[in-house]
Amino acid sequence: MRLHRLDITAFGPFGATQSVDFDALSAAGLFLLHGPTGAGKTSVLDAVCYALYGTVPGARQSGQGTSLRSDHADPATRTEIRLELTVGGRRLEITRQPPWERPKKRGLGTTLDKAQTWLREYDATGGAWKDLSRSHQEIGEEVSQLLGMSREQFCQVVLLPQGDFARFLRADAGARGQLLGRLFDTQRFADVEKRLAERRKATEARVRDGDSALLADAHRMQQEAGDAMELPELSPGEPGLAEAVLTAAAVARSTAREHLTVAHCRLTAAESAQFAADRALAGVRELARLQGRFAEAGERAVRLEERAGDHRAAQARMERGRQAAAVAPALELRDAAEAGHREAAAAEARTRALLPETFAGAGAAGLVTAARRAAEELGGLEAARRAERRLAEVVDERGRLDRQERDDEDVLREAAGWLADWDTVRAGLETRIDSAQEAATRAEQLAVQRDPARRRLAAARLRDELGRDTDEAQRRALASARRAVDARAHWLDLKEQRLNGIAAELAADLTDGAPCAVCGSTEHPAPARKFAGHVDREAEERALAAYQHADEQRAEDERRLATVREALAAATAEATDTPTGQLASEADELEQEYARARRGASDLHAAQEELRLAERERERRLAGRQQAEVRAAARLTRKDSLDTELAALEEELDTARGGAVSVAARAAQLERQAALLTDAADAARAADDTARHLKDADARLADAAFRAGFDTPQDAAAALLDDTAHRQLQRRLDDWQSEEAAVRAVLAEADTAAAAQQPPADLEAAERDAATAARRLRDAASARDRADRCRGELDRLSARATEGVRRLAPLREEYERVARLAALTAGTSADNERRMRLESYVLAARLEQVAAAATVRLHRMSSGRYTLVHSDDRTGRGRSGLGLHVVDAWTGRERDTATLSGGETFFASLALALGLADVVTDEAGGVRLDTLFIDEGFGSLDDQTLDEVLDVLDSLRERDRSVGIVSHVPDLRRRIHAQLEVAKGRSGSTLHRRGV
Repeated sequence: MRLHRLDITAFGPFGATQSVDFDALSAAGLFLLHGPTGAGKTSVLDAVCYALYGTVPGARQSGQGTSLRSDHADPATRTEIRLELTVGGRRLEITRQPPWERPKKRGLGTTLDKAQTWLREYDATGGAWKDLSRSHQEIGEEVSQLLGMSREQFCQVVLLPQGDFARFLRADAGARGQLLGRLFDTQRFADVEKRLAERRKATEARVRDGDSALLADAHRMQQEAGDAMELPELSPGEPGLAEAVLTAAAVARSTAREHLTVAHCRLTAAESAQFAADRALAGVRELARLQGRFAEAGERAVRLEERAGDHRAAQARMERGRQAAAVAPALELRDAAEAGHREAAAAEARTRALLPETFAGAGAAGLVTAARRAAEELGGLEAARRAERRLAEVVDERGRLDRQERDDEDVLREAAGWLADWDTVRAGLETRIDSAQEAATRAEQLAVQRDPARRRLAAARLRDELGRDTDEAQRRALASARRAVDARAHWLDLKEQRLNGIAAELAADLTDGAPCAVCGSTEHPAPARKFAGHVDREAEERALAAYQHADEQRAEDERRLATVREALAAATAEATDTPTGQLASEADELEQEYARARRGASDLHAAQEELRLAERERERRLAGRQQAEVRAAARLTRKDSLDTELAALEEELDTARGGAVSVAARAAQLERQAALLTDAADAARAADDTARHLKDADARLADAAFRAGFDTPQDAAAALLDDTAHRQLQRRLDDWQSEEAAVRAVLAEADTAAAAQQPPADLEAAERDAATAARRLRDAASARDRADRCRGELDRLSARATEGVRRLAPLREEYERVARLAALTAGTSADNERRMRLESYVLAARLEQVAAAATVRLHRMSSGRYTLVHSDDRTGRGRSGLGLHVVDAWTGRERDTATLSGGETFFASLALALGLADVVTDEAGGVRLDTLFIDEGFGSLDDQTLDEVLDVLDSLRERDRSVGIVSHVPDLRRRIHAQLEVAKGRSGSTLHRRGV
């Protein structure tokens, strides 16, 4: 990179336009930029940095925008920096104008113009400048890409700052690391450390979650196992937790199995005891049963003896009934014959009563003949019956056809009335749909306009508020500017008065015999006297402090005014010049129109649904009308056929009915008459037969009673037992015999008789013993179940814990690996012996390169005495990696850079700065730096060292490189012929080229 020309207008201390021809200055290779303190030497370097990056270096970065403007500039002159340079083989021109608060062209007050930037490139072929860009961002990216350096790197490499490298030389590892980190951009290595730390925290959290779940299972196992399990006193994430939990779980499972075995043994013993108790209880119950059985048999024998007389009477009654049983068939036959005769006679009387009087004296044969004639006539009416049923069906069908005709007429009438209004209804619904769709489209359009309208309204309100704030800020800025100008003028007046009376102030310190500080004379014949109103140092300093305070207040008010104006410009650009009230009314009108459109659009779905239902109803009505017309045509043909058939059936039935109302009535008459005649004939024959049977039965009954030993049939009937009485008497006899046999059998049993000889059985004591044994068995079974459940639950939880440990093992390994890497890169690991962070390790390598490059020049500046070396030793309990020592060739000892003298510190710092510039240049891609600036520090060198330093700097001119030295040391003016002088004055500083 080579600088050609710099034009400065209204920038810093330069009120008018000043130009620097770097080509002329660089021709000598080494040039001097000098001037009194505060004249603006550093401002020239600030202008170069601002032209390239849009900001100024270091602590002066706060001086951006309007505060960069010179206070000496004419109000109508705009601040501008134009730099012409060659970089990467391309000749470029960069022009920057910071924000400018200029007077309004119309009216009073000022207005703020935004910052502007231009980038042009010289076209050697056409011999003219070509515009490239006017975008701040594009120009900044282009410059950074061509230079390959950030602003911080440029300020350290090209504009070697005063005092910065002396502090860097003597700084601790932390401060040194911050500077190197900015220059070499090692943030990616810090990001690696951060990423590893974050991964360590994340995996540690996941391991802790897994250990927490493992501890939760362990607590549940402890709840199941009770005192048989002791949990490890470890927290989630601590090493050995999984092994401790699994070990404790194994011990708990073993203990649970032992408890289960003991419970099994106790259950077996309880079962044996219960079996013995149940067997004893069964023996006692059997003894009690036998003793009760024997006592009950004795009581039953006594009751049998008491009923013996009744038993003998029942046996006699049973024998007489057995004799009468031989006559029973004859009695039953006679009774049946008598009953049959009475029933037949009654039936004959009933049937004859129902016959006409013409058949009252007819016999059975005459009745049969009359019934046959009626049946023959009834058979001839069957065809008439079928005709009558068909007539009813025809009449019914004819009525249904009439009802269908009336219904179809109603359908046709309703369809005609509904379809007559269809066009009107459809047109109305389509109109509603079109209106709703238009409203929906309008609502979508208005919705897009709502947010811009709201933003414009908010911007307009902010514009009005900021307008009021701008006026107030402008009044305050003008007032503070006037106060600063007045304070500066007052300070300069006092300073001039003090300089005019400085002789009297110096004379006040003169003593006889002491040399004068001005002329060196020991005689003071006429010392100057202070006049009235003399201004002393304290008064001047108070005026200077007042001016500085006023100037700071002016700068603060101007910054506040610039901020308010930028906000006002942004708000005005958003809201334009439209009044706030108009924007508010437009926004309200837009909201109301949007609400109306939304209400109109909400009817779209309902109208579409109504149209769909109406079209479906129309189709249904048309189909119904068509079907009704088809049915009417078919019905007309059917009605004619039915009318013809109806006339033929009525003619046939008139003949068949005779005098009856209908064929059915006539048939019913004949059926009744035939049935009555048949019944009467059957009843007459039955009465004759039953009379003969009754006479025969009386003769057989008298003969059977005589043979059975009864005098009359009536005696035999009295002795006869019916089935119920016979069963009851036989049951009484059988019960007595069964009871007697049972009593004898019980009394004859050997075990029952033996039990009766024993003491009474104690059943309650045996039941108590059995209940106690059953309770103990239940307790033992419950204990066994609890032990088995505990063992199963522990097995399940242990298996889940083992599975959880297995699943967690890869994550735990990952955590241990990431934790080791994070600790190693963070410098906290025991494996990292020097406790060096990864970023520090990379910076240490860069520092070694810087020290090696700096030693080449330091060796020449110190006449071969000093060498800079990198040290990675730890200091105290801190971390190592960025130490910097100097090796003294005279003593052969390595010592700290803080032990160097002031001059040694300067040229060591200068060598370090030049070495750092070389390394950063290589790091930036080898961009050639043909112009360098070194700011201050030469006043601390003796003549010999100054010559050696200048020789080193002069060697930088090799390959057409130029070096500018910024200093106010007078001796440098004699040694360096090419000079750029900065002169200050009341109207601002000016630049003058000397020696070229």
